[in-house]
Amino acid sequence: MNTIRQFQDVIDDSGGYARRLKQGSGGKILGYFCTYTPEEIIHAAGIHPMRLFGTRFAIAHADAHLQAYSCSLVRGVLEEALAGRLEFLDGAVFPHTCDSIQRLSDIWRLNIDFSFHADVVLPVKLDTASARKYMADVLRKFRRELEEKMGLSISDEALLKSIKTFNTIKRALEKIYRLRSENPGIISGADVYTLVKGAMIMDRSEAAEKLSAFAQALGSEKAKGPDARRRIVVSGGLCDHPVIYDLIEKSGGAVVWDDLCTGSRYFEGLVSEEGDPYEALADRYTDRVVCPAKHSSITARGDNLVRIAKEHSASGVIFLLLKFCDPHAFDYPYMKEMLDGIGVPSMLMEIEQDLPSEGQLSTRFEAFIEMLR
Repeated sequence: MNTIRQFQDVIDDSGGYARRLKQGSGGKILGYFCTYTPEEIIHAAGIHPMRLFGTRFAIAHADAHLQAYSCSLVRGVLEEALAGRLEFLDGAVFPHTCDSIQRLSDIWRLNIDFSFHADVVLPVKLDTASARKYMADVLRKFRRELEEKMGLSISDEALLKSIKTFNTIKRALEKIYRLRSENPGIISGADVYTLVKGAMIMDRSEAAEKLSAFAQALGSEKAKGPDARRRIVVSGGLCDHPVIYDLIEKSGGAVVWDDLCTGSRYFEGLVSEEGDPYEALADRYTDRVVCPAKHSSITARGDNLVRIAKEHSASGVIFLLLKFCDPHAFDYPYMKEMLDGIGVPSMLMEIEQDLPSEGQLSTRFEAFIEMLR
């Protein structure tokens, strides 16, 4: 069984995988919702961090607690919990991001009976002198909260070991991304998506080992020759639809990089493996590429997208906007304007839990990529 198939199996039955993992190790599992969750601290506590996505089922319970204009990620995860399909969790961690996630935390606390619940209120403004110190203090507070509520102890040595494990995952994913950018035909966009999403669900030590081996093997693959497809960068919040990558490729494009929290924002920026581990984590969270939940400058996200487009010779950018995600919607106009300024065309596609028909998607992708020719 190859690596991609193993990761896909974990994604296809993430609940079953979590239950088997818990039964085998006897450990605990905490769900989380955002790349600003300090996974390394959770992992250092001997607890498995597992990212939660939406639902594959119809919304039957969540609408009693959330407005219909809440995004499908928030409504879908709440549906999974209320329907009893997340019973393997021992709790959840809610980083202070958008309004919907913050309100989800309140609803979860009142309606979901798990033993652990934590709000990690990281600073929003990262361009002030006090932001980094405050960030480190919040991370230490989260450690104490885990220790007290879960009855355990987290040593600096254990945290350093976890940091090294997560850095291994990040290095491997970045290498895979760069190999794809250099030679887009070497691996499909859907397969890269599988590796990133699987790494957020799978046992991290296992993921680190498998991804490192896969990246090394991929690096020894021979180049497939010139690729005539248009080079595409995808930007947005999260993309939980691998079919989008397939349709872009069938339409004559090749995704060579992204600016997604289920993509490059997950692995960009290593954590220092020297000194105080909480200070090192604070440095990474302060310096990493931001999403709309954080502020480092008024053009930070646009500057980053322009950098990506230039560095990876993008022919065009496709914005995937999760419906009702106001933070990303607010950023779109100026980011598009900055791309226009360097002559990189873009298109905006609004997505939901349920996508439009493949025919409709294909038509839009084909029209955009034909324009790029």
